[in-house]
Amino acid sequence: MTKPSLKPKNPCFSSGPCAKRPGWELSALQDTPVGRSHRASVGKAKLQEVIERSKKILNIPAGYHVGIVPASDTGAVEMAMWSLLGAKPVDVLTWESFGEGWATDVVKQLKLPDTRVLKAPYGQLPDLREVNSNHDVIFTWNGTTSGVCVPNGDWISDDRTGLTICDATSAAFAMDLPWNKLDVVTWSWQKVLGGEGAHGMLVLSPRAVERLESYTPAWPMPKIFRLTKGGKLMEDIFEGATINTPSMLAVEDALDGLKWAESIGGLTSLIARAKANLSAVSAWVEKSDWAGFLTTEPSIRSHTSVCLKIIDPWFASLDEKEQAAKAKQLVKLLETEKAGLDLGAYRDAPVGLRIWCGATVETADVAALLPWLDWAYAEIKK
Repeated sequence: MTKPSLKPKNPCFSSGPCAKRPGWELSALQDTPVGRSHRASVGKAKLQEVIERSKKILNIPAGYHVGIVPASDTGAVEMAMWSLLGAKPVDVLTWESFGEGWATDVVKQLKLPDTRVLKAPYGQLPDLREVNSNHDVIFTWNGTTSGVCVPNGDWISDDRTGLTICDATSAAFAMDLPWNKLDVVTWSWQKVLGGEGAHGMLVLSPRAVERLESYTPAWPMPKIFRLTKGGKLMEDIFEGATINTPSMLAVEDALDGLKWAESIGGLTSLIARAKANLSAVSAWVEKSDWAGFLTTEPSIRSHTSVCLKIIDPWFASLDEKEQAAKAKQLVKLLETEKAGLDLGAYRDAPVGLRIWCGATVETADVAALLPWLDWAYAEIKK
């Protein structure tokens, strides 16, 4: 096969940290108050601005609390679990590696005895009808490592007595989240808006706040996880104060991404951009004789973390080690040519490819990448 001549202008397709917004330059951070305290008025104002712009773009309802917390999305999810769980039985939904991690936390770390793990293999979802609305439920809205997302929030009862804890890190700003169905939502800056890492966002519904103020977990609570003081919510966390020192450079970059999102039309446009990227991949997959989606069900197929498997019988004839080596060779070829970077499947996922198609990725770059995938696959098959 002839090597393609056209390359993506931005070859970054990593699923985290993700591509910067189109046109991003380091000068976007020139207004960072470096050397200033995050507790000074200028620092606190910028932190509060991140919160307020996020609320507006995501249409987060009045009465919900939004805060900036340490340790990325992982820190936000674990803060919620350690602070809220134990009052009710728990259902954990897992169909990829991050959901599996939350199940490990609940079962092996918190050691909650009344826990059900509802599990499905990569490419599928558990039966959402099995979720008990009287239990707390933990789930990822979009499985970043499997390319599988929940189709909607219809399976979540409006009359639930348990809390819904949703890891939405690769869904927020790219998928329409039904806030009335969600009590805790988390994400990180380095996903859909392409920000810098180390910081997470935590959203609490009034029901979640009520739990925090009426229930005290049986285990010791590290300072970095504490959301209450004297039995009351620490409101300042949700007003621009943070539990530990944030990077003001990362804060400035988060603001840049939020302002860009507003400039292109907000959430509607962000979702449309990601869906257009998936459409480009879908059209290519339909014609491909070697690549397919990891999930065969379109209704649960992610339009951010697009995961592919290799369906060629030749590839299937190889043993597992040979398949892994060939997939790495394919990814390395693309990297060497600077045609596509960081396209390998997640380490715990089935062998294949993963293309980040979130809102900061241009559809023209996705279209330019796809012929390179064909070329690289032909090369590893020689």
